This record gives sequence, C-alpha cells and structure tokens, in this order.
Amino acid sequence: MPLRLDASAPGFETEFSAFLGRNRDTDENVDRVVAGIVADVRARGDAAVVDYTARFDWAGITAANMRISDAERDEVAAKVPAAQREALIFAARRIEAFHRALMPKDVDFTDATGTRLGARYRPVDAAGVYVPGGTAAYPSSVLMNIVPAKVAGVGRIVMVVPTPGGILNPLVMLAAAIAGADEIWRIGGAQAVAALAYGTESIRPVDKITGPGNAYVAAAKRRVFGQVGIDLIAGPSEILVVADRHNDPQWIAADLLSQAEHDPSSQSVLIADDAAFADAVLRAVEAELRTLARADIAGLSWRDNGAVILVPDMAAAPPIVDAIAAEHVELAMEMAEAEALSQKIRHAGAIFLGRHTPEAIGDYVAGTNHVLPTSRAARFSGGLGVSDFLKRTSLVACTPQSLAALGPSAVALADAEGLGAHGRSVSLRLGR
Repeated sequence: MPLRLDASAPGFETEFSAFLGRNRDTDENVDRVVAGIVADVRARGDAAVVDYTARFDWAGITAANMRISDAERDEVAAKVPAAQREALIFAARRIEAFHRALMPKDVDFTDATGTRLGARYRPVDAAGVYVPGGTAAYPSSVLMNIVPAKVAGVGRIVMVVPTPGGILNPLVMLAAAIAGADEIWRIGGAQAVAALAYGTESIRPVDKITGPGNAYVAAAKRRVFGQVGIDLIAGPSEILVVADRHNDPQWIAADLLSQAEHDPSSQSVLIADDAAFADAVLRAVEAELRTLARADIAGLSWRDNGAVILVPDMAAAPPIVDAIAAEHVELAMEMAEAEALSQKIRHAGAIFLGRHTPEAIGDYVAGTNHVLPTSRAARFSGGLGVSDFLKRTSLVACTPQSLAALGPSAVALADAEGLGAHGRSVSLRLGR
C-alpha cells in the first residue's frame, strides 16, 4: 500500500524527510556499463552502434539501414488512422503557438555612458532528439522536442528512436514528419546518445541532445555533457495532486494513475485535507487499476512509491509541495482557490489549475511542454522550451568617450587581480 502521512502528527517531519530521501533511480552499475558503451562508440563508430543495437533491439540492423528514409517514414506514417492524424496535427499547432510566444527578443541599447550593450539569441546548428521506443511509443514526445527546436530555428534536427524487432511505429513516424525531423535513425540506448555526441562515419554530431529515455539514456546524457549540451536528466515520472474534499474520487484516482502507468519507479502523491476523501480515493485507485491495460506497472508504482499526505487545511500544502518539487502538480479545487494556491508554490515542473485540468492535457494538447524536471530538479530547473535550443551572445561597443568613462575602473580591477595585460589593453587606449 502507498505510504500514508499526516502533516499534523508528531513524527511527520522525520517521516516526510525519509520519504523525500527515497532513491527511485537505477543503481550505479548502469553508469559503468554506459561508460564502456560510450567509449566504444567513440572508438569504433558505426560498427559499435550496430553491435549494440543488434544486441539490444534488432538483429537485422546494419550501417546501411540505420537511417530511415523519408519514403520509408511516409509509407509507415500513412497507416495512421485519420482521427489520430488530425489529433497529432492539432497538438503540433498548439505546441508551436505556445513556444513561439516564448521566443526571447534580442536586446540592444545604449547606456548613459554612451556604451552600446546588447544580446543576440541564435539557435544551435544541430540538435539531437531522443525518442523512447521500448515499452510504449510516444509520438507526443516527438512533437514536444522537435517543434520547439524548429521554432527556435535549428537548422538540422536529428531524431533517434529504438525500433525493437525492426518495426517502425506509425504514430512516431507521422509525428516526426509533422514536426519536421531532418534525419531519423533507428537506434536507441546509450549508443545512440554517444553517436549524436561524438559522431560516427554515418551520423554527424550535434550540438544539443534532448528527450527522455531510460536509465541508460539518462546516464549517457550525463556522461556526454560538456561535449554537447543536454536538456535535463529525466528520472521516473511524477505527479502530485492537491485535492480538496469536493472532488470526485474517481477523477483523482485516474489522475494519480496517469503517471504511475509509465514505469514501476514512477511516483504519485495525493495531498488531501480530508481523511474520508483520501480513503475514497484509495478505493477508487484500486477500482481503476482493474480497468487498465498497464495495471501491473501502475499497481507496482502506486504500492511501492505512492503516498497520501493529510493536511489540516490547504494553507498547509505549499511548503510540502515545494519540498517535493514534483514534475507535475495538479491543484484540484475551485479555480480561484487554485490560482491563489499556485502563487504560493515555488517549485514545480508544471502546475495544472482547477478541477477540469488533468495533467494528461499537458502531456498532449495544452501546448506547454511535457519534458519536465523530475527527482526534485524543479527546485533549480524548468521544462524544455525554445530557450534550450538558443544561445545568447552578448554585444559590447564602446566609443572613445564611453571607454574614457569605463576604462579607469576596468584598469583598477585588472591591477587588483594582478592581470597586467588586461589593464594595459585598456590604458593604452586611454593614452596612459
């Protein structure tokens, strides 16, 4: 059964701290395996990628068939039913519109000294997008990664996706076509991340790698960071639902299971202000589990990692929400109350306001991005967006007059740091 905590009970702080300290990530052996794979791909290129892909995904892989042609993509994508095709197009348009609104504007101004200062935003040249392809297919992740990159102006977008048994998923292929992937490779795992970072005979390297994956993918992204940029290290999925007693328990149960069904390591947490309501949700969860195709996964997640936290009132919820810093936070209450409570929450990957805003809307069609920080990383980072595919370059332009105003202080600071050449490069221009 999920953990039950009462914020009013004497030992709550100790129990809550232990809950926060639970490690749901895979053991350290993963990193050692990944280190070997990354090194091998760097050394042997295509041959290593083929070997690992043949071992883990598809025995029929070769260097010649690693890349999925546009014709092959389109042939498979044509199998998608019209309703699903329209849904993907609808989602892509909403994602594009939202991310266009997030595009930063260049800055260029002249300050009081006459010095011109500014910043220019420019896209990376090439981005690699990892798309999971193991226990489930996620065309939504294709859109969430590629569409912001396109909006940012990335010139070359390379998608990698594992294809167990060599089978291409029609929805994933269609999403790649709609979003505008420039290259698609049928590879996954740590070997795909290494290929994107360092390049092979067939695959040119990229500048940034984004997208979720399993523990091996996460470890590989961590290892290649510095050679390339990465978005974040994605851990198991999380949802935190803050629900008052006026909710339908079945709705809340379904919300909790929406993330539990991803992985046995996922986490679902309920914060409630009424014990009877919390009990009703627990019963509803068990009933909902009997209806789910992925009940085994969701059940393990809920029973091993789930939690119910009782609070005396909703005013006590924000500090608990901030401490958990969950990937997804639902505030299931009247909209005015949800809005007021959201203003007191500082750490969350995404917040969903009101009784009629389930987290699943954000996963697919809201337009916001569903690639979000996990494992309490919302304390210091946010979700994927156009800014992840942009670099900021600063601009400085001095006139003789503005250099005369700025220069003496620069010389003084250079001298203080013992960097004589720094100071001299300024003082010479000042005629000193």
